[in-house]
Amino acid sequence: MDTPLAIFAGRSNLALARAIAENYGTELGEVTIKSFSDGELYVKYEQSIRGEDIFVIQSTPPPGDNIIELLLLLDAAKRASVKRVTAVIPYFGYARQDRKDQPRVSIASKLMANVLVEAGADRILTMDLHASQIQGFFDIPLDHLYASRIFIDYFSKNPIDNLVVVAPDVGSLKMSRAYSKKLGAGLAFIDKRRPKQNVAEVMNIIGEVSGKNILIVDDLIDTAGTITNAAAALKERGALNVMATCTHPILSGPAYQRIEDSPIDELLVTDTVPLRKPSDKIKVLSVAGIFAEAIERIHTNDTISALFDD
Repeated sequence: MDTPLAIFAGRSNLALARAIAENYGTELGEVTIKSFSDGELYVKYEQSIRGEDIFVIQSTPPPGDNIIELLLLLDAAKRASVKRVTAVIPYFGYARQDRKDQPRVSIASKLMANVLVEAGADRILTMDLHASQIQGFFDIPLDHLYASRIFIDYFSKNPIDNLVVVAPDVGSLKMSRAYSKKLGAGLAFIDKRRPKQNVAEVMNIIGEVSGKNILIVDDLIDTAGTITNAAAALKERGALNVMATCTHPILSGPAYQRIEDSPIDELLVTDTVPLRKPSDKIKVLSVAGIFAEAIERIHTNDTISALFDD
């Protein structure tokens, strides 16, 4: 007899979770999640999951309650005797702290990996980790999806003439090169210095951008300093229209105002993280379909390498 499948979700991104379940052809399972008066969290599965293959969808952006909620859901599932529980984490928080680059700092990504495994995760499904080496922090299988499939499909259907893909920093260069190749576009990148956290300075633009339409490619936008400084510098160098993409629109602090005030004509993002508020400059593309397909392939023990197209 085939192992039953069930999909559950935490509260960080219920809209995406419902869309994933709908794309899969099912509904979210019943789970109660609530907060006590002092803020302590409580979770309970309201249906039997004994012996089932379950998938728990929960992005982990700030605040910390999102990761705690996921850990409690994983722990409750293991204690309910599931056969396997996969943590589906569209946005993996704390991914920017992936190494000990200064004395006396935490490697927060490794800590998150440890606690997820300790809480009971048998497998991780995520998208566009800020640092790919985080995959090596886990001693359980991790499937790493790429939003580039969504963006490249969009631009293939809505082509841009005279296009140059720009990496806003050296860390984004590999991803930008893939976009450039698949879209038949030019490539440039920005030499950036970051004097402190959440502060970016544009130093040099390497590549021809004058008279070109620009597509800036990044995996995450937090305060939007990097992307808006890059757009301004590109305009100063004679760029025409400036578009940008990012997988995870954290958009904290002054991000919205910076984007509104910037020369960016349109910002394409995915729904791995729900927008705090709408913006005429921001367009959301859904990753529900690719996550639903990955869940199907994991459940049936089929290969998902076809989904790793970056």
